[in-house]
Amino acid sequence: MAKVTVVGAGNVGATCANVLAHKDIVKEVVLLDIKGDMAKGKALDTWQQAPIDYYSTSVVGTDDYADTAGSDIVVITAGIPRRPGMSRDDLISTNAKIVKTVTENIVKHSDNPIIIVVSNPLDVMTLAAFEASGLDKSRVFGMAGILDTARYRAFLATALDVSPKEIQAVLMGGHGDTMVPLPRYTTVAGIPVTELIDMDTLDAIVERTKKGGGELVQLMGTSAWYAPGAAAAQMVEAIVKDENRIFPCCALLEGEYGLNDIFLGVPVKLGKNGINQLIELKLNDDEKELLNNSASHVSSVIDVFKGMEI
Repeated sequence: MAKVTVVGAGNVGATCANVLAHKDIVKEVVLLDIKGDMAKGKALDTWQQAPIDYYSTSVVGTDDYADTAGSDIVVITAGIPRRPGMSRDDLISTNAKIVKTVTENIVKHSDNPIIIVVSNPLDVMTLAAFEASGLDKSRVFGMAGILDTARYRAFLATALDVSPKEIQAVLMGGHGDTMVPLPRYTTVAGIPVTELIDMDTLDAIVERTKKGGGELVQLMGTSAWYAPGAAAAQMVEAIVKDENRIFPCCALLEGEYGLNDIFLGVPVKLGKNGINQLIELKLNDDEKELLNNSASHVSSVIDVFKGMEI
């Protein structure tokens, strides 16, 4: 694969493009934004970094979808953040229109691309992109679980005083307060995490993970971008290299976990064709209840979206 487009040259999109360039796994990254000069400037800055950090991937900024032609993978980060006084419905309507327009323009210029959605509210924006694209469900999915899992792993690494490299974890459900971390599937160098940490501390970490995005907004006054951008780039890498890596991704469920017609975070096998396999874990009753609760929350947001004329 030779070409990746990142739509949205804000903090997350620009970080994703920069991380991808550093991975040096594709020939070209196109950074597109309606603010063309911003996209061109950030792309040029990243290209000027190439001789210093020693990569060959070219990075081009644009506001013209024609420049995205022939993209193998497209990462959509475009959208607006929720502003004071803005209702959830306003945010859904505005960002769904943006994601729909972006997707329609992408598929005009690229044949059968893989689309990774990062825009929020994530689960419903992934649905909006899927419906607008006409692509197979294996080729349109959302990035949330990798980011949420990374936060969970980072908190655990701090609490246990170990490298975050040693921690493997699974997190499911919607991207928000109803996400479902699964301590039963969390290990440290193969050791069940429950053997290394007391339940009160673990429960506190789970709760902190659920509010991880909000914590950063409180600290910085805006949403995070380093980890989200890197998470999207990691998904691109798994696809480009056909690694069949197992990641939690926002995917369309059609009967899996007893759920239908909903985009929700579940573990998948990610390779050159997008989602090669959707993995069904044998959840216990408590875990199923948490997942169903998360699905109900996501469904309520999807119902709002479906009631709109976008």
